[in-house]
Amino acid sequence: MKKLGILNSEISSVISRLGHTDRIVICDAGLPIPDQVTRIDLAVVPGLPSFFDVLEAVLTEMQVERAIFADELKTAQPAALARLEGTLAGADLSSVGHEEFKELTKEAKAIIRTGECTPYANVILQAGVTF
Repeated sequence: MKKLGILNSEISSVISRLGHTDRIVICDAGLPIPDQVTRIDLAVVPGLPSFFDVLEAVLTEMQVERAIFADELKTAQPAALARLEGTLAGADLSSVGHEEFKELTKEAKAIIRTGECTPYANVILQAGVTF
């Protein structure tokens, strides 16, 4: 049995296969997930697990050089944006319109769906390198 880190086999597997600039998405319960992208559905009930719980767990194993979020987060959820900025300190953060964000998800290796019900609680994480 794995001793440390992410125990979810699908998430662990996706992270281990990422190369430089590959992307994964962590999203709220409502983001549409393209059919061609691997869906890792963790949602149990509204709010469980939370977006930030999953993000923080993923960051223990994934080197992130860039993160993309929806512009709408800035006005709709300023507290969530502040927490996102703090959690992803050191990564290059940028934003795009929500419709463009949804288009970018089509290029992801996987989308991890949480039980989060906070609008626009979504992020695209781009893999960096550790060397």
